[in-house]
Amino acid sequence: MLAIVCPGQGSQTPGFLSPWLERPGVAAQLATLSDAAGIDLLTHGTTSDAETIKDTAVAQPLIVAAGLIAAQALLGPDVATALSGRNVVVAGHSVGEITAAALTGTLSNADAMAFVRERANRMAEAAAATPTGMAAVVGGDADEVLAAIAAAGLTPANMNSKGQTVAAGTLEQIAALVAAPPAKARVIPLQVAGAFHTHHMAPAVSALEALAPSLTPRTPKVALLSNYDGAVVPSGEAALGSLIAQVSRPVRWDLCMETMSAMGVTALIELTPAGTLTGLAKRGMSGIATVAVKTPDDLAAAQELLAAHTASDEGTL
Repeated sequence: MLAIVCPGQGSQTPGFLSPWLERPGVAAQLATLSDAAGIDLLTHGTTSDAETIKDTAVAQPLIVAAGLIAAQALLGPDVATALSGRNVVVAGHSVGEITAAALTGTLSNADAMAFVRERANRMAEAAAATPTGMAAVVGGDADEVLAAIAAAGLTPANMNSKGQTVAAGTLEQIAALVAAPPAKARVIPLQVAGAFHTHHMAPAVSALEALAPSLTPRTPKVALLSNYDGAVVPSGEAALGSLIAQVSRPVRWDLCMETMSAMGVTALIELTPAGTLTGLAKRGMSGIATVAVKTPDDLAAAQELLAAHTASDEGTL
């Protein structure tokens, strides 16, 4: 069984879309997605600097668009139909859950971009209200890590694996954790512009609830996992509800990996901008084969993995 996973904010790097523009049709596809997002994704994915693409209003649509481009290069224009009937599970980390919803047919590409546009803009506004950020805590005893996060007044916003928790809160709170890290742990400030998945993002939740009636969620064509508890979402409405709620509640990627392992996942493909989730899988899912699709040069390896680990199995998902 194969997992296709979509990364979250912080995975973007300057110029990461440049190699994709060499493929026929990608420029036109990116132009369409730019129109839906209301920003110039071509410029931001090729020439904008690190500080520019760190901006939440830019980073989130850029990451979702990149995943859609990579998925269509791998599977063709109708990704959900190409996956239907195969032994596949799809999941996304944080904003990557929007990409995952589009890949499974739960949201159309247009709805996905409309959602991420609103999410990104409202989260950027919430982040601007109070200077906040996030930091990864790597290593250390799990209980001691959580205790140190709480002592600094922070929230464990991302539970990524047994050895990695991301704390979120004000910049002063982040600085306090950096100054007093848990024993045998490293605290690494992340290149994000807000305390995502915490109460600081509550205003964005209200905005997305207002947007929801204009969207048309559908039942996923293949298994789609929720960030909230790692469970397979039962319907399009449940998937949309999960997307809205996860803006201000923790991401449990550790539980997503547990579910994938329990389902018998033997291989994992991470879509552009890839690297983070394959790293977590190698450490947290024993014996799994992985491909990180960073550029079009990685598509051949991903297609080999897709063929080897997704035998058609109509009706099992």
